[in-house]
Amino acid sequence: MNSLPDLMQKSDVMSARVRNGVRPVGYDTWHPGEIALQRSAGAADALSNHARRVLLPFLTDQLRAFFPLLPFIVVSFVDAKGNPWGTILPGVPGFVSSPTPDILHIGRAPPAGDPFAAALREGASIGLLGIELPTRRRNRVNGIVSACDGSSFTVTVQQAYGNCPRYIQQRDYADAGELPQNVNGEIFPDLDDIEARALLHRTDTMFVASYAPGSDGTPAMDVSHRGGKPGFLRLDDDSGVTIPDFAGNRYFNTLGNILCTGRAGLVVPDFETGDVLLLTGGAAVGVDEGSYAEAAQAGAERLWRMFPRQGRWLRGALPIAFQLRSWSPHTLATGDWLQS
Repeated sequence: MNSLPDLMQKSDVMSARVRNGVRPVGYDTWHPGEIALQRSAGAADALSNHARRVLLPFLTDQLRAFFPLLPFIVVSFVDAKGNPWGTILPGVPGFVSSPTPDILHIGRAPPAGDPFAAALREGASIGLLGIELPTRRRNRVNGIVSACDGSSFTVTVQQAYGNCPRYIQQRDYADAGELPQNVNGEIFPDLDDIEARALLHRTDTMFVASYAPGSDGTPAMDVSHRGGKPGFLRLDDDSGVTIPDFAGNRYFNTLGNILCTGRAGLVVPDFETGDVLLLTGGAAVGVDEGSYAEAAQAGAERLWRMFPRQGRWLRGALPIAFQLRSWSPHTLATGDWLQS
């Protein structure tokens, strides 16, 4: 089993080339971390001119119509120490709108107890994921908070792009409860929480907050979806979480960010209770032969590891009843990850 130091040492040859790289001023190009992993996968040539076609600096009409349908969005941000976090922000459908193609307006502020409340300010980098579980549609928007008050905030778009529906389990929504005003929950170090470990063992859905250095040194945030069979997140003896990276679009937005920064945040919803688990910590991408062989056990192309340094619960943060309708066929085609 690779420890975090071992894993990072084995990826030093690659990560050293990108660790201090920055995203170009234009957000319609791949950054050095993404390019490095695209090269390792043999996809760099095919994708070299693809970024400007998919990483748009505005919302298409389709995206502008999509976001108002959602009863929740997933958000990524950094805290004052530069740690990436994510959260889930629910609202009455229509609470997200796009008055112009380069603007998303979110008509709700984060509740008390959510770390996003302390990080939300004008000028902050932010990642947004809109995901519609009944249809398996998902779209990402990354940008800058251009306005905020006590009840809403506005994001100016830097990147907007769609993602495929792979590994999204289809869930229906039931009636939503009252939107929470306070989600204060326990804060704990590392993975020192029995309830958190139990949720990680059984979940089939999570979200990953990450960032790459922006051209001005500020973080360029992103948030992505990850899905798999229950148990696809493996909790290891050294308090790390091993995560298989299944076949995808080979953009490597998330893993490219991790290669640049060595950090990640996890957001894990509990669809049964409405609680949400947040984790932040170090992360590393497996790029050695042993890691590739280990990943094959789960039907994955590679693996990455996350070592939580801090966790917290958001109690009742997701006041929506969910019912599993069907498993993604791509999820069912993955292998069985061996738990330690």
